[in-house]
Amino acid sequence: MTIKNITRSLLALGVLAGGLTACMTEKEGRNEAKLESQAKVSKAEAQATALAKVPGGTIKEGDLEKEKGKLIWSFDIATPGSKDITEVAVDAITGAVIAVDKETPAQQEAEKKADAKEKKGKKE
Repeated sequence: MTIKNITRSLLALGVLAGGLTACMTEKEGRNEAKLESQAKVSKAEAQATALAKVPGGTIKEGDLEKEKGKLIWSFDIATPGSKDITEVAVDAITGAVIAVDKETPAQQEAEKKADAKEKKGKKE
């Protein structure tokens, strides 16, 4: 992957992140800021690490989250010529890749439904 492609990916993710941030509720925004203050690895550094695991990939989504007690950057990466998404988890404290998983379109849809159900449950 060239520096030009990485730069484009980072710029696109920055624009996407800006749009998503504008849509967050105030509570979610505070939670995100709290998590970011705990991270020792920046989003840009974690993105570069994740993209190195998926040559030619493009980041579609990236979030900082607590998962199983660990603070991680989680990135969904699309690969040209494939409908599958590669999810790469990067430890937000150490910068180490802790998981690389492929998801089919059916798995992606199931995950979206589960996430929507979880968000709805938190609002009630």
